[in-house]
Amino acid sequence: MEERTAGTSSSGGSRTGRNLPAAIAVGLVLAGLVIGTVYTIKELFLVVVAGAVGVGVLELVKAFATRDIKVPAVPVLAGLVAMQVGAYWGGPEWLLATFAIFAFVLLIWRMFSDGTAGYVRDASASVFTLFYPAMLSAFVALMLHPDDGNHRVLIFIAVTVASDIGGYVAGVLFGRHQLTVISPKKTWEGLAGSVVACTAVGAWLVMWLLDGQFWQGALIGALAALLATVGDLIESMIKRDLGIKDMGTILPGHGGLMDRLDSLVTTLVPVWLLMTLFF
Repeated sequence: MEERTAGTSSSGGSRTGRNLPAAIAVGLVLAGLVIGTVYTIKELFLVVVAGAVGVGVLELVKAFATRDIKVPAVPVLAGLVAMQVGAYWGGPEWLLATFAIFAFVLLIWRMFSDGTAGYVRDASASVFTLFYPAMLSAFVALMLHPDDGNHRVLIFIAVTVASDIGGYVAGVLFGRHQLTVISPKKTWEGLAGSVVACTAVGAWLVMWLLDGQFWQGALIGALAALLATVGDLIESMIKRDLGIKDMGTILPGHGGLMDRLDSLVTTLVPVWLLMTLFF
């Protein structure tokens, strides 16, 4: 989310704008839901993922509508479910094929739904939504499929959350130098805090849960920190372009589901790839 690496204002007060107690409470509930499903019934965890990303898709559809960009929710949601199922039971080939099929479905859907005016605009936004976050999120199904997939998913989520926490703490305590004008509350100090936290958490969990090497976990963590920040910036660019502050309000202290998923979806594919290569 945009305030993830917030610094301090010139008067010394927090510039985060976040309801911290509510954010912590929501974070604990989400953590319990993730751990409770990923370590019991893997398929149930996929249902949780599909539900969360589905809400994120609806938020994107609503956000695009503020600029009169029409994205059909039904085929995108159907594609989301199909890609989760295809990835988990069929592997990468089925994920890619399912994405291609539903991309064509969206192009055809728009062809017969609202005339020729704005076709390229609407079709592009529709395929974009099918890719981000729907297809990217399906890589969690690929990560989950191996016997130790629950450990892999936990590590992926933990390092991404560590980016949030490490960046938030370092940004609030030490943040002075703005990282980018795209998200003015992000600082270089916050980014450094994210890298330190992710590297430490990644190294620890990879050694503990996967019997991996220290450097493997550290590399996964460092990459996650950088990509989580990129995910935040992409989300900020989308919101700035559409002229909105948050994607939604469903999560107190966080905003919408997409405000929570932004760093996860951009981190997922490279982390999955590294874990596949390493383990």
